[in-house]
Parts: sequence; structure tokens; C-alpha cells
Amino acid sequence: MTAATPALVGRDDDLATLAAASAWALAGHGVAIATVMTTWGSAPRRVGSHLAVRADGLFEGSVSGGCVEADVILAAQDLIAAGAGHGVLDFGVADSVAWSAGLACGGRIAILLQRVADDGLPAALISDVLAATASGEARSISSDPATGRAVAGDSGPFVRAYPPPRRLLIIGAVHIAQALVPIAAGLGIAATVIDPRGLFAADDRFAGVTLDRRWPDEAMADLRPDAATAVVALTHDPKVDDVALAAALRSPAFYIAALGSRKNHGARLQRLADQGFAGEDLARIHGPAGLSIGAANPAEIALSIAAQLVAAWRGVLAAKSPNP
Repeated sequence: MTAATPALVGRDDDLATLAAASAWALAGHGVAIATVMTTWGSAPRRVGSHLAVRADGLFEGSVSGGCVEADVILAAQDLIAAGAGHGVLDFGVADSVAWSAGLACGGRIAILLQRVADDGLPAALISDVLAATASGEARSISSDPATGRAVAGDSGPFVRAYPPPRRLLIIGAVHIAQALVPIAAGLGIAATVIDPRGLFAADDRFAGVTLDRRWPDEAMADLRPDAATAVVALTHDPKVDDVALAAALRSPAFYIAALGSRKNHGARLQRLADQGFAGEDLARIHGPAGLSIGAANPAEIALSIAAQLVAAWRGVLAAKSPNP
């Protein structure tokens, strides 16, 4: 097995923002974090999105895609300089800033400002979120907009849930895998390519990619797919794909897919049924893998799979949390 995945791949952008804030605070800088609480109609950033601001104005993340960022950064610097307190910034269509930023489509965006401090968002809470999600566990932070104080858990008036980082286990070091890995990386998803066939799983074909040359059942027993893991089988070889799909079906993986024609997929489902998997289990497998976009080459097929994966992920989170 070889690994050369960038350290922040697999963290969503908000976890990366928290990591930057944590590093700044540990280095002795004053830091504030802005968090989206409510948004207007088709907002560029979701509820729960973070912007971390250092006392000198250096920032990481985004709460509006640029629309009101400058005003939020200045307000965060003022909060840090004051050394106490919190703030709630409310931009609506009646505000001159909102109009100039192009928010005249209606609605509002409300942003909670908290210092990284014991009377705001404690550094220990941020460290716990980062450590837990890195180990595959979910965490939540509850904040009170009236006081700015944050505590662990989901009992407060404003809850920000942090699911564990997403992973993608790709079965088969094939051309589609070569195209799918960089798409996943761009989405903040850490990909591992699993293939026991040495000719396919060659370092030269997957430079800088985590490769696992074990049989999928052995590899997945160690990798332990969780509720933030997707599994995509691409080999067309039942000896490889079927064992991977069986392992995935025994896990809480949020997305399971397999390449192949509808006829081949039907035969695959029958083989898995013969192993004892029920219809509700088999229905978890997306086959043929990917959204129907008329994909005609490996890159387009990879795109269709990535799109279906994202749709599955957002659907799961919408059912579990108000701010995925």
C-alpha cells in the first residue's frame, strides 16, 4: 500500500477553516470565527459555513462567496480588538451593503461572530471537532447567538454539525479511476484505489494517489467504511467487484455503486442475493454507476459518478442535520 494524499484532502472546506483558526490561536494570534446562521434564497454558502479571521486581517474560508466578506472581516477584527463580546451581523435586501453586493433577489443572511476564546468558541472545542472527525466520528457544537458562548453537543439554539470527512474507496485501478481521483480531491474527498492486480495498480499510473494492492475484502476490513465513505466498483470482474460490494453492504457506507450494463448489474445482484443479501440491501447499490448524462468516455463517466455521489451525500445529510 502506498499513500501520498495531501493532508487536508478528505476534510471539507469548513473543517479546513477550523484547522487554520486552531493553528492561529495556538500560535498566539487573536482569532474570530464567523458562521452563517441563516441565508437568502439561493445562497452561495450554506448555513453553518465558516470564515476564520486573524487579528491582522488574514482570513480563511467564506460565508458569502465574497458578497459581504469585507464587512464581516472588519467586524471580526473589531471584535478581536475589543477582547470580549460577540456579534450577529444581519444583511437584508434593505441594507445598502446587500444591494451593492447583489443580494436584491430577496431574503437575508445572518452571521454569528465569535472569538476563539473561553467566552466564545473555545479552542478546546475546535480541537475536539478536528480530532474526532479525523478519526471518523461526528461532532456538534451548540452556540447561543444571544451570548456568543458555544458548548459541545446539539442542545443549543444554533447547532453546527460536523460529519466525519468523506472518503472514497475505488475498486479497480482503471482509466475511470484515474479520472475520478482528481475530481474527488477537488471535492475534498480522500480517495483510495484498491486493486490486487499489479499491472493495473502501478505507481506510474497513479502517482501521488493512495494505492492498496490487497484484495478488496481484506483492504476494506482494515479501512472500515463508515457513514462518510463511498465505495465504487469499477473492474467489471466479479472476483474483485463482488467481494468489495459485499463488504460495502455490510457497512454504513453512504454511497455504493458499480460499473456495468443493466444486464450485468442484474446478474451481479443475483450473485449477491445468493450470498444472502436481501432486496433492501441490494437496492443500496447504484448500478450502472453514475447519473445518466450520456457519458461517453472515462472522464465523463467519472464526472457522472462524482455527481451521483454528491447527490447521495447531500441527501443523507439533509435527513440528519439542518446544516450539512
